Amino acid sequence: MFLLSYCQNRLIKKGTLTIIDVRGRRHVFTGSASPAVTVRLHSRALAWKLALNPDLYLGEAYMDGTLTVEHGDIHDLLNLVMLNVGRTQPNVFFKTITALRRLTRWFAQYNPMAKAQRNVAHHYDLSDKLYELFLDDNRQYTCGYFEDPEDDLETAQERKQAHIAAKLCVKPGQRILDIGCGWGGLAQYLAAESDAEVTGITLSEHQLEFATLEAARLNLDQKVTYALQDYRNIHDTYDRIVSVGMFEHVGVPHYKKFFSKLHAALNDDGVALLHTIGRADGPSATNSWIKKYIFPGGYIPALSEIVPIIEHAGFYITDIEILRLHYAETLRAWRRRFNANRSKIRDLYDERFCRMWEFYLSVSEVAFRYGGHVVFQIQLAKRQDAVPLTREYIMNGDKEAGLKAEIAA
Repeated sequence: MFLLSYCQNRLIKKGTLTIIDVRGRRHVFTGSASPAVTVRLHSRALAWKLALNPDLYLGEAYMDGTLTVEHGDIHDLLNLVMLNVGRTQPNVFFKTITALRRLTRWFAQYNPMAKAQRNVAHHYDLSDKLYELFLDDNRQYTCGYFEDPEDDLETAQERKQAHIAAKLCVKPGQRILDIGCGWGGLAQYLAAESDAEVTGITLSEHQLEFATLEAARLNLDQKVTYALQDYRNIHDTYDRIVSVGMFEHVGVPHYKKFFSKLHAALNDDGVALLHTIGRADGPSATNSWIKKYIFPGGYIPALSEIVPIIEHAGFYITDIEILRLHYAETLRAWRRRFNANRSKIRDLYDERFCRMWEFYLSVSEVAFRYGGHVVFQIQLAKRQDAVPLTREYIMNGDKEAGLKAEIAA
């Protein structure tokens, strides 16, 4: 416990963390009275592991049951830790580990087509029932757009789609490409609201099947088509291109190829929108636990890593918006729905899987609240006059969508 105690004494400035070791001894680290969390370690080696590599071993210990939370829950623990750590590395040792991970990230994020599809299948080809139990009815697996933290998830996701549609400036009859279309909800929204022809591509067989069936159920199959296709195999051209929540799976070694392909696929007077999770604190490396268990091959980029490549590809950046706490509120809603349906999810998989996903949703939420994670929406064009002079068209589109929602309600 010595090394772990040393780290925690330097870390905890807000709240109180109590650690009960394998001998039953209590180690209390206090900055203030609340929030207060108590955890118990069930393995003698765990204290060393947590001190040396908490990024990996905290999640593994919770999954395996060698760490349990006795006062509070895992979200409370992660919230307390991130409240104290924030965007900084706590000491030189952790800074060194992060730097070493950055040196090897090219290999970790090398995603040729076959590997990219395996990585996608690892996460997105899980049981459809799982995603049904915690996502909104439209199965939007990216952040909603909240006007208020207490907005319900369905409202926030509907507003997100309207916000994206406004930025795309879609006109009836235009051809739209949705790269990484997920379960197809955005493509269907754009087709229904804008009378456009939409093609959605995904690497997930489960998503493709669901999206195709849903488009037919909504009588949109004449306007919306889906394909199991990698972005590197795009050969047609489009008036509008959108990619929401897919760029995190591209990998740094492939950024030039991605934007080169995007530029080639966009018509000269076209508009594209990239929506991706981003880092506010500059380039880094993927969290070890997330890389191993949740998103192999994934990486959250900094703006400084994207913009130079966009410039080199020949695009104008016509708008950038930073969505800050929207994803934190989305993840909170997902986490609550997941926990409400935990027994059903346990029946699909097992308790270890439930703990893994509870940890994933919780650690992601606190990363957006305190850890410098944000969302970038980057609007791109080949011509300066491809979009209106001011941003009023975006606000007007949001208002129009809001009025439609009120009328429908």
